[in-house]
Amino acid sequence: MATHSETVDILVDDEHIAGTFLTPPEKMPGVLFVHGWGGSQQRDLTRARGIAGLGCICLSFDLRGHAQTAAQQQTVTREQNLRDLLAAYDLLAAHPHIDPAAIAVVGTSYGGYLAAILTALRPVKWLALRVPALYCDDDWDMPKRQLDRDTLNRLRRRHVLAEENRALAACAAFRGDVLIVESEDDSYVPHETIMSYRAAFQRTHSLTHRIIDGADHALSSERCQEAYTSILVDWATEMVIGARLDERAHAGFRPVDGA
Repeated sequence: MATHSETVDILVDDEHIAGTFLTPPEKMPGVLFVHGWGGSQQRDLTRARGIAGLGCICLSFDLRGHAQTAAQQQTVTREQNLRDLLAAYDLLAAHPHIDPAAIAVVGTSYGGYLAAILTALRPVKWLALRVPALYCDDDWDMPKRQLDRDTLNRLRRRHVLAEENRALAACAAFRGDVLIVESEDDSYVPHETIMSYRAAFQRTHSLTHRIIDGADHALSSERCQEAYTSILVDWATEMVIGARLDERAHAGFRPVDGA
């Protein structure tokens, strides 16, 4: 991003010399984290701190039916959780220091599924999906806990076309940058589901696919947790820093070396 410059006079020995303040832009990228079913925002906080260090404003939150509202887990629907996500997105986008054209969404499993749908409803520049789950469009307003597990397993074990599924259709229309992170030994989101997502992304600016060797769905080992954190932060660094360099180039920034 281009910096703001302000010329100043510096008084020294009854004389004036010229100086220039260079300050970072007022608007910064925003990053929204969406946890998976049965999870919470707690695991996202460590990664959010790392990405905040890049000069981003991060927001994590608990979907209804989780953490303090766990009592609602038997009745909460996908529609309600999507509204949770929309409300969180709108709060982040309204932050006075956020650049609304530079928002990333990081979703895990069920949160990845909801994040994909979000891209059809709100502007998203960067989308990171870890083990994104897939659900049938039918029974959208049924409590999620009541969805038939056998039906879901059959869906996830076959190649699903973008036109068959709301989340994949949103992916097909997405034009930003995408990161997909797969777990090698995932018993909930198999390789076929990952490939359905990957095949849907036909218009992206970039697509990065990483597989964490020996990882299960929940990243149960500390090694796998650290591997995912490294993948996510490295990708976010490339995206955010790369965007800033591009904006500086477009603004006509030219470094000058002197003796």
